[in-house]
Amino acid sequence: QVQLVESGGGLVQAGGSLRLSCAASGRTFSSYAMGWFRRAPGKEREFVAAINWSGASTLYLDSVKGRFTISRDNAKNTVYLQMNSLKPEDTAVYYCAATNRALPSRNYPVYDYWGQGTQVTVSS
Repeated sequence: QVQLVESGGGLVQAGGSLRLSCAASGRTFSSYAMGWFRRAPGKEREFVAAINWSGASTLYLDSVKGRFTISRDNAKNTVYLQMNSLKPEDTAVYYCAATNRALPSRNYPVYDYWGQGTQVTVSS
C-alpha cells in the first residue's frame, strides 16, 4: 500500500509560481513511477506530468511544457511539481498518483494509488 498526501496549493496571481509536493508512505516509493493530474470545475481529469522511478524520464501535457517541472527525491519519498508562469486555465484540483510500472504514463487507469488533491487557483 502507498498513501499519498499533496500540499502546496493555494491562490496565486497569473504569472506567479507554486510548488506542489506529494509525500508518499511506504518503503517501495523509489520503484514507482509518479504522475500529476488535475481536474478543473466541469471538466474531466487531465494528465499534467509524470516521472519514472529514477527521475530520468518525464512526460508533460503540451500546454504546460516549459512552465511546469516534475521532479522527485526518493530519499524523502516525495515528488514535486514546480509550476511557473501560471495561467487562469491552470486552475484545478491537482492530484498525485503512483503506479508500480517502471515507465511514466499519461493514462490515469494505470495508476494504483491517488492522493486527496490540493486546490490551485490562478487569478487573472
